[in-house]
Amino acid sequence: MQCSGALALLLLASGCGPADAEFDEAAYRSGLLEWRAERLARLRAPTGYLTQVGLYWIEDGRYRMGSAPDADIVLPASAAEYVGDLVVSDGEVHMRVADGVEVLWDGQAVGELALPADVTGNQVMVEHGSVAWSIIERGGKLAVRIRDFEHPWIRSFGPIPYFDIDPRWRVHATLRRYEAPRQITVDTVIEGFQQFPVAPGLATFEIDGVAYELEPQLSGDQLFFVFGDDTNRDDTYGAGRYLYADLPGDDGSFILDFNKATSPPCAFNDFSTCPVASPRNRLPVRVEAGEKYDEALHYKGLASR
Repeated sequence: MQCSGALALLLLASGCGPADAEFDEAAYRSGLLEWRAERLARLRAPTGYLTQVGLYWIEDGRYRMGSAPDADIVLPASAAEYVGDLVVSDGEVHMRVADGVEVLWDGQAVGELALPADVTGNQVMVEHGSVAWSIIERGGKLAVRIRDFEHPWIRSFGPIPYFDIDPRWRVHATLRRYEAPRQITVDTVIEGFQQFPVAPGLATFEIDGVAYELEPQLSGDQLFFVFGDDTNRDDTYGAGRYLYADLPGDDGSFILDFNKATSPPCAFNDFSTCPVASPRNRLPVRVEAGEKYDEALHYKGLASR
């Protein structure tokens, strides 16, 4: 992305970079390096994406869990051959632990308990040694997500490749709000599964003097962008990347910093249900900022059934 000296004097108008009167580039670069380190720490955390090692879709019935190869839900080798059964009935999941096997919830040994899905707000994650599992719901279907907190992949992972930090990709944007927030339909990497988030409006900005727009989703007190661009063909993940921004003030203005664009969870493993960039959120330009994609950092793991 090139900005001439003349354009540098018109950064706000061009959208070519920061227009803040007191912008401190050295502090900005230092802050981004800290943000990258925190990003890697979050990925490696117990509930980060790197601990995900398996995903099994389940329907009504009984599922035998354990490290035995013939188990219905295969756990990492460190687990007991037979840990117990999952019983699914009418959208509810119960765990029945095998005799003599220790399974913990909230630090306490359990013999049987309900496992609500993540969409209930009361998700339960149980642990067996370094192995853990919980239930997710996507598109009305249930799945068991398996984690391994001590998997060698976590220690060997990285570094994440990035484009060079360039303050010119920190652009000023404006949110043109809809009359009322709209529920939109977003496809995911799982065929047949869609998400239905709420969009507050359209974000408009300029790159090299050319106007573009993206439709963000509301995510708590932030805007969440799932966007694609021409780097998806070679340098970045093909399904698009993610970017968060603070909610704008009353005038609709906010900063959209593409240097903080990240790869989605599915760039790192086969066990995530990532939303992908919609056609309207694919920019016909190379956004050479933020995270790149490295296939060597993608873990295929135990199973995905």
